[in-house]
Amino acid sequence: MYKDLLRRMIGVILLGSLVGIGFLTPVREYVALPESITFFEGQHVLQALPVGTNMKQEEANIYTTAMESEHKVSIQAKTNGDSMATLEAASFPIKKMNVKVLSDLKVVPGGQSIGVKLNTLGVLIVGHHLVNTTAGKQSPGEIADIQVGDIITKINGKNIKKMGDVSPFVKQSGETRSPLDVTIIRDGKTFHKTLTPLQDKNDQSYRIGLYIRDSAAGVGTLTFFDPASFKYGALGHVISDMDTKKPIKVNNGEILGSTVTSIEKGSNGHPGEKLARFSNDQRVLGDISKNSPFGIFGKLNDSLSNGDWNKPLPIALSHQVKEGPAKILTVVNGSKVREFDVDVVSSVPQKFPATKGMVIKITDPELLKITGGIVQGMSGSPIIQNGRIIGAVTHVFVNDPTSGYGVHIEWMLDEAGVDIYKDAKQAS
Repeated sequence: MYKDLLRRMIGVILLGSLVGIGFLTPVREYVALPESITFFEGQHVLQALPVGTNMKQEEANIYTTAMESEHKVSIQAKTNGDSMATLEAASFPIKKMNVKVLSDLKVVPGGQSIGVKLNTLGVLIVGHHLVNTTAGKQSPGEIADIQVGDIITKINGKNIKKMGDVSPFVKQSGETRSPLDVTIIRDGKTFHKTLTPLQDKNDQSYRIGLYIRDSAAGVGTLTFFDPASFKYGALGHVISDMDTKKPIKVNNGEILGSTVTSIEKGSNGHPGEKLARFSNDQRVLGDISKNSPFGIFGKLNDSLSNGDWNKPLPIALSHQVKEGPAKILTVVNGSKVREFDVDVVSSVPQKFPATKGMVIKITDPELLKITGGIVQGMSGSPIIQNGRIIGAVTHVFVNDPTSGYGVHIEWMLDEAGVDIYKDAKQAS
């Protein structure tokens, strides 16, 4: 009995000791240390360490270290590469930390107003309508379980690329009294539906009872382009169909020059808007190959000019973005790109791609006077802080038009196919 009691007491004491260790300041500091540090050639970072800790580098060719104080080490990037560092206390190894040095990638900032033309993959179902037949009003599309948001990609095994491709099949089906085998995409899955057109008793034509669309158009702002490959990113958010509210699946598309004609000023509860038109020359600036949560992406036909901001700028990763002053580049009249003051209110150091990584606030008195803050058409305007492109404007807060969200530039670069990690080498 006494032995059991003693064992239980010892167990409680050991458990209490282990829990207590977790609350010790040095232990908490070691646990809080990052698993890795990523920065660019020529940069240096200061890393706080528990008192009495040293950082032992394993690859001097990639980076160098120097103790700034008893609890802070300076890490200086020399050349791109990937290596490890060992944190030691009293010559005893405590923790490993990965140090990744990236080539200092530079891209050209945008800010230009652009016109966007998208052609959908197949034709998009945006609504149903009733056909007035001798048996009453019916919608063949609804009867066939074809839903708003579905995409028709084939009819009777033949590819459908535009609205004009549908009519001949409907006419032939009516004449032969044979139903249509319709291939649709719904939420990423493929289905086959049997659709039987019905004859309208008024004009005797055959109809399928579906409203369809094969294209979309609008305006936005270019964020960046890579001067080596001409790959670009714009908008910073997905383009969704105005009726279905679902992202448009792109077959192809193009961007054109755009001119801002006027501004509809934003106010609380009412987002403003840039009113713009496609440039008179209708010159195609590039193609659109992707419409993703991070914007639209493709390749420019040639280099673009934006006045005072033609030179490539380095980028900043999400963990390097700081709260405080920054700039945005955008157009508020005509086609001239201008610089305006903003504040980065908050920024999340994201480890994985995600939208809405920053909150920004317009502080520039002139821009506030012209637009009231962030307006539609401003999406994609590049955000620049300390000479580096850190992201793009994406959304406005409806109840506070002076503020809104931004997306970090690294995720847009990744979507564009510009690999910021391509030159990193693992040290042997």
